[in-house]
Amino acid sequence: MILSGAEPFFLPGGKRGVLLIHGFTGLPAELLLLGRYLNERGYTVLAVRLAGHATRVEDMSHMTSEDWMDSVRDGYALLSGLCQDISVVGHSMGGLLAMRLAAEKPLERLVTLAAPAIIHPGWGVEKLPPREKCAGQYVPKARRKLKNVPEAVNKTYRKMSLLSVHELLEVMKKARECMEKIETPILIVHSHGDHTADPRSVDYIFEHVKSAEKEVFWLERAGHLLPLEPERDLVFARTAAFLDEEG
Repeated sequence: MILSGAEPFFLPGGKRGVLLIHGFTGLPAELLLLGRYLNERGYTVLAVRLAGHATRVEDMSHMTSEDWMDSVRDGYALLSGLCQDISVVGHSMGGLLAMRLAAEKPLERLVTLAAPAIIHPGWGVEKLPPREKCAGQYVPKARRKLKNVPEAVNKTYRKMSLLSVHELLEVMKKARECMEKIETPILIVHSHGDHTADPRSVDYIFEHVKSAEKEVFWLERAGHLLPLEPERDLVFARTAAFLDEEG
Protein backbone atom coordinates (compact mmCIF):
# COMPACT_ATOMS: atom_id res chain seq x y z
CA MET A 1 0.00 0.00 0.00
CA ILE A 2 1.33 3.43 -0.95
CA LEU A 3 1.83 5.81 1.96
CA SER A 4 -0.81 8.51 2.20
CA GLY A 5 0.27 11.59 0.26
CA ALA A 6 3.12 9.73 -1.43
CA GLU A 7 1.25 8.75 -4.57
CA PRO A 8 2.31 9.79 -8.07
CA PHE A 9 0.70 13.09 -9.03
CA PHE A 10 -0.59 14.56 -12.27
CA LEU A 11 -1.22 18.26 -12.85
CA PRO A 12 -2.92 18.93 -16.21
CA GLY A 13 -1.85 22.01 -18.14
CA GLY A 14 -0.73 22.87 -21.63
CA LYS A 15 0.82 20.85 -24.46
CA ARG A 16 4.31 21.08 -22.99
CA GLY A 17 4.90 18.30 -20.51
CA VAL A 18 7.36 17.86 -17.67
CA LEU A 19 8.16 14.47 -16.15
CA LEU A 20 9.42 14.66 -12.56
CA ILE A 21 11.55 11.87 -11.07
CA HIS A 22 12.29 11.64 -7.34
CA GLY A 23 15.42 10.19 -5.79
CA PHE A 24 16.67 7.10 -3.98
CA THR A 25 14.38 6.14 -1.03
CA GLY A 26 12.35 9.27 -1.82
CA LEU A 27 8.77 9.85 -2.96
CA PRO A 28 6.86 12.02 -5.46
CA ALA A 29 5.76 14.51 -2.78
CA GLU A 30 9.34 15.79 -2.63
CA LEU A 31 8.70 17.33 -6.05
CA LEU A 32 5.15 18.55 -5.44
CA LEU A 33 6.13 22.18 -4.78
CA LEU A 34 8.23 22.26 -7.94
CA GLY A 35 5.44 20.55 -9.87
CA ARG A 36 2.90 23.14 -8.78
CA TYR A 37 5.30 25.94 -9.69
CA LEU A 38 5.73 24.57 -13.22
CA ASN A 39 2.03 23.83 -13.61
CA GLU A 40 1.17 27.42 -12.72
CA ARG A 41 3.35 28.39 -15.68
CA GLY A 42 1.32 26.28 -18.06
CA TYR A 43 3.08 22.93 -18.04
CA THR A 44 1.39 19.56 -17.76
CA VAL A 45 3.26 17.79 -14.96
CA LEU A 46 3.53 14.11 -14.09
CA ALA A 47 5.59 12.89 -11.14
CA VAL A 48 6.27 9.16 -11.14
CA ARG A 49 6.72 6.88 -8.13
CA LEU A 50 9.72 4.64 -8.58
CA ALA A 51 9.03 0.94 -7.99
CA GLY A 52 9.30 -0.11 -4.35
CA HIS A 53 9.28 3.45 -3.03
CA ALA A 54 6.74 4.99 -0.64
CA THR A 55 5.36 1.62 0.48
CA ARG A 56 7.61 -0.58 2.67
CA VAL A 57 11.39 -0.67 2.64
CA GLU A 58 11.16 -4.44 2.18
CA ASP A 59 9.41 -3.80 -1.16
CA MET A 60 12.27 -1.60 -2.28
CA SER A 61 14.84 -4.26 -1.40
CA HIS A 62 13.41 -6.49 -4.15
CA MET A 63 13.66 -3.85 -6.88
CA THR A 64 16.45 -3.42 -9.40
CA SER A 65 17.82 -0.44 -11.27
CA GLU A 66 15.82 -1.60 -14.30
CA ASP A 67 12.59 -1.70 -12.28
CA TRP A 68 13.19 1.95 -11.39
CA MET A 69 14.00 2.80 -14.99
CA ASP A 70 10.82 1.06 -16.14
CA SER A 71 8.83 3.34 -13.81
CA VAL A 72 10.37 6.30 -15.64
CA ARG A 73 9.67 4.79 -19.06
CA ASP A 74 6.03 4.22 -18.07
CA GLY A 75 5.71 7.84 -17.01
CA TYR A 76 7.21 9.02 -20.28
CA ALA A 77 4.77 6.85 -22.25
CA LEU A 78 1.78 8.27 -20.37
CA LEU A 79 2.88 11.87 -20.75
CA SER A 80 3.80 11.48 -24.42
CA GLY A 81 0.17 10.61 -25.14
CA LEU A 82 -0.92 13.97 -23.75
CA CYS A 83 1.80 16.45 -24.70
CA GLN A 84 3.52 17.67 -27.84
CA ASP A 85 6.94 17.66 -26.22
CA ILE A 86 8.37 16.43 -22.95
CA SER A 87 11.11 17.72 -20.69
CA VAL A 88 12.41 15.83 -17.67
CA VAL A 89 13.52 17.03 -14.25
CA GLY A 90 15.15 14.51 -11.93
CA HIS A 91 16.34 14.92 -8.35
CA SER A 92 19.32 12.93 -7.06
CA MET A 93 19.09 9.37 -8.42
CA GLY A 94 16.12 10.66 -10.41
CA GLY A 95 18.56 12.89 -12.28
CA LEU A 96 20.59 9.84 -13.29
CA LEU A 97 17.43 8.07 -14.47
CA ALA A 98 16.49 11.23 -16.37
CA MET A 99 19.82 11.08 -18.20
CA ARG A 100 19.19 7.48 -19.16
CA LEU A 101 15.81 8.50 -20.52
CA ALA A 102 17.46 11.29 -22.53
CA ALA A 103 19.74 8.69 -24.10
CA GLU A 104 16.71 6.61 -25.13
CA LYS A 105 13.90 9.03 -26.00
CA PRO A 106 13.47 12.41 -27.70
CA LEU A 107 13.29 15.06 -24.98
CA GLU A 108 12.92 18.81 -25.23
CA ARG A 109 15.04 19.67 -22.19
CA LEU A 110 16.72 17.94 -19.26
CA VAL A 111 17.33 19.23 -15.73
CA THR A 112 19.32 17.36 -13.08
CA LEU A 113 19.04 18.43 -9.45
CA ALA A 114 21.92 17.13 -7.29
CA ALA A 115 22.52 14.11 -9.51
CA PRO A 116 25.21 11.85 -7.97
CA ALA A 117 27.53 10.92 -10.81
CA ILE A 118 29.98 10.62 -7.91
CA ILE A 119 28.90 9.72 -4.36
CA HIS A 120 30.28 11.92 -1.60
CA PRO A 121 33.06 10.18 0.38
CA GLY A 122 31.06 10.71 3.57
CA TRP A 123 28.68 7.97 2.48
CA GLY A 124 31.40 5.37 3.00
CA VAL A 125 30.37 3.33 -0.03
CA GLU A 126 33.74 1.59 0.01
CA LYS A 127 32.58 -0.18 3.19
CA LEU A 128 29.51 -1.69 1.49
CA PRO A 129 29.60 -5.50 1.82
CA PRO A 130 29.50 -7.63 -1.34
CA ARG A 131 26.03 -8.08 -2.80
CA GLU A 132 25.85 -11.74 -1.76
CA LYS A 133 26.17 -10.69 1.90
CA CYS A 134 23.56 -7.91 1.77
CA ALA A 135 20.29 -9.87 1.55
CA GLY A 136 18.07 -8.85 4.46
CA GLN A 137 20.62 -6.30 5.68
CA TYR A 138 19.57 -2.72 6.48
CA VAL A 139 21.12 0.40 7.96
CA PRO A 140 19.10 3.03 9.89
CA LYS A 141 18.10 6.38 8.41
CA ALA A 142 17.38 9.49 10.44
CA ARG A 143 13.81 10.75 10.66
CA ARG A 144 13.15 13.83 8.55
CA LYS A 145 11.81 16.92 10.27
CA LEU A 146 11.52 19.34 7.38
CA LYS A 147 9.13 22.26 7.79
CA ASN A 148 6.94 24.04 5.23
CA VAL A 149 6.86 21.00 2.94
CA PRO A 150 4.10 18.54 1.99
CA GLU A 151 3.36 16.27 4.95
CA ALA A 152 4.34 13.07 3.13
CA VAL A 153 7.89 14.36 2.59
CA ASN A 154 8.76 13.40 6.17
CA LYS A 155 7.42 9.84 5.77
CA THR A 156 10.51 8.40 4.10
CA TYR A 157 11.86 4.99 5.10
CA ARG A 158 13.60 4.80 8.48
CA LYS A 159 16.11 2.26 7.21
CA MET A 160 17.87 1.53 3.95
CA SER A 161 18.40 -1.82 2.26
CA LEU A 162 22.03 -2.59 1.46
CA LEU A 163 20.86 -4.47 -1.64
CA SER A 164 19.20 -1.24 -2.77
CA VAL A 165 22.48 0.61 -2.34
CA HIS A 166 24.05 -1.86 -4.76
CA GLU A 167 21.23 -1.04 -7.20
CA LEU A 168 21.89 2.69 -6.73
CA LEU A 169 25.51 2.06 -7.72
CA GLU A 170 24.21 0.22 -10.78
CA VAL A 171 22.07 3.25 -11.70
CA MET A 172 25.18 5.42 -11.44
CA LYS A 173 27.18 3.03 -13.64
CA LYS A 174 24.51 2.89 -16.34
CA ALA A 175 24.04 6.66 -16.30
CA ARG A 176 27.76 7.24 -16.77
CA GLU A 177 27.82 4.73 -19.62
CA CYS A 178 25.05 6.52 -21.52
CA MET A 179 26.18 10.14 -21.09
CA GLU A 180 27.96 10.27 -24.43
CA LYS A 181 24.62 9.51 -26.11
CA ILE A 182 22.92 12.56 -24.58
CA GLU A 183 22.42 15.53 -26.89
CA THR A 184 19.42 17.06 -25.10
CA PRO A 185 19.92 20.62 -23.77
CA ILE A 186 20.79 20.15 -20.10
CA LEU A 187 20.78 22.26 -16.94
CA ILE A 188 22.89 20.84 -14.10
CA VAL A 189 21.82 22.22 -10.69
CA HIS A 190 23.97 21.46 -7.64
CA SER A 191 24.99 22.85 -4.27
CA HIS A 192 28.51 23.33 -3.00
CA GLY A 193 27.19 22.05 0.33
CA ASP A 194 25.91 18.70 -0.97
CA HIS A 195 27.23 15.86 1.21
CA THR A 196 25.43 13.11 -0.71
CA ALA A 197 26.07 13.83 -4.39
CA ASP A 198 29.69 14.95 -4.50
CA PRO A 199 29.95 18.39 -6.17
CA ARG A 200 32.55 16.86 -8.49
CA SER A 201 29.52 15.24 -10.16
CA VAL A 202 28.86 18.54 -11.94
CA ASP A 203 32.15 18.54 -13.82
CA TYR A 204 31.77 14.85 -14.64
CA ILE A 205 28.32 15.31 -16.19
CA PHE A 206 29.27 18.53 -17.98
CA GLU A 207 32.34 16.95 -19.54
CA HIS A 208 30.69 13.71 -20.65
CA VAL A 209 27.31 14.69 -22.10
CA LYS A 210 27.39 15.69 -25.76
CA SER A 211 24.69 18.37 -25.52
CA ALA A 212 25.52 21.48 -27.50
CA GLU A 213 23.62 23.48 -24.90
CA LYS A 214 24.64 22.76 -21.33
CA GLU A 215 24.50 25.01 -18.29
CA VAL A 216 25.45 24.79 -14.62
CA PHE A 217 23.61 26.53 -11.79
CA TRP A 218 25.33 26.50 -8.40
CA LEU A 219 23.70 26.99 -5.00
CA GLU A 220 25.61 28.09 -1.93
CA ARG A 221 23.42 27.39 1.11
CA ALA A 222 21.51 24.26 0.17
CA GLY A 223 22.41 20.65 0.91
CA HIS A 224 21.15 17.71 -1.14
CA LEU A 225 17.36 18.15 -1.01
CA LEU A 226 17.26 21.00 -3.52
CA PRO A 227 13.46 20.94 -4.15
CA LEU A 228 12.76 21.27 -0.41
CA GLU A 229 15.46 23.43 1.17
CA PRO A 230 15.64 27.21 1.73
CA GLU A 231 17.06 27.98 -1.74
CA ARG A 232 14.30 26.05 -3.48
CA ASP A 233 12.77 29.25 -4.91
CA LEU A 234 16.01 29.79 -6.83
CA VAL A 235 15.88 26.20 -8.04
CA PHE A 236 12.28 26.55 -9.20
CA ALA A 237 12.86 29.84 -11.00
CA ARG A 238 16.02 28.71 -12.76
CA THR A 239 14.43 25.39 -13.78
CA ALA A 240 11.36 27.14 -15.21
CA ALA A 241 13.47 29.67 -17.08
CA PHE A 242 15.53 26.89 -18.65
CA LEU A 243 12.44 24.91 -19.65
CA ASP A 244 10.93 28.03 -21.18
CA GLU A 245 13.92 28.55 -23.49
CA GLU A 246 13.60 27.44 -27.10
CA GLY A 247 16.07 26.29 -29.72
